[in-house]
Amino acid sequence: MENESMNYRERVIVALDTDTLRKAKQLVKKLKDSIKIFKVGAELFTACGPKVVDMVHEAGAQVFLDLKFHDIPNTVAGAARMAAKMGVFMFNVHISGGLRMLQEACIASAEEARKNNIAAPKLIGVTVLTSLNQEEMNGEVGIPGTVEETVLRYATLAQKTGLDGVVASAKEVAAIRAELGKSFMLVTPGIRPAWSEKQDQSRIVTPKQAFELGSDYIVVGRPITQAKNPAEAAQKVFEELPSEISH
Repeated sequence: MENESMNYRERVIVALDTDTLRKAKQLVKKLKDSIKIFKVGAELFTACGPKVVDMVHEAGAQVFLDLKFHDIPNTVAGAARMAAKMGVFMFNVHISGGLRMLQEACIASAEEARKNNIAAPKLIGVTVLTSLNQEEMNGEVGIPGTVEETVLRYATLAQKTGLDGVVASAKEVAAIRAELGKSFMLVTPGIRPAWSEKQDQSRIVTPKQAFELGSDYIVVGRPITQAKNPAEAAQKVFEELPSEISH
């Protein structure tokens, strides 16, 4: 990670897992004083389109566009251009799309950013979805080996093709760090504070554990967004962490 002194508050991403612009706007309004990056996923973006990205930007925050692009190289390159044009901070692609798809996404995103004289988005790869456990990955999806082996193989490919980092469970962070170094960005979903319910993520850790293991950014959703007071819930997450993160 480039900025070693970044405060932990700037590394907590809140997932706007809602289905309307109105609900998303309400959450951003409640959280914008403490949260600087919001994740816009498939449900919300399908419902609202680019205007939800504009809304977050107008509130003074940044966007992690979590659409997990996975298609033929030309199609993903086109999507990468549009993500860059919207000025998002970060977006992701499925590493399983292969070397050429990843390379073309990198090139297209960088070219579009230069064309518009804006900062290029961070491009990160999706390894193994955190909802998949070992048995499901092997038996249902048909990927052999352990989850950690698969994640590391995908992460190595992502680094080789020029991606900024990967999305990976914190349980795989140590292995990725050891193999790929400190400058490779690690974004960790499946984060559940100690006081929240597990819900549907199989490989989960707490915010404190994730940062101690070496994650650069964490994604927190329902424990904050479905709380009676989202701002208070965000503060409870912050209270679990030290004032500075150093890897």
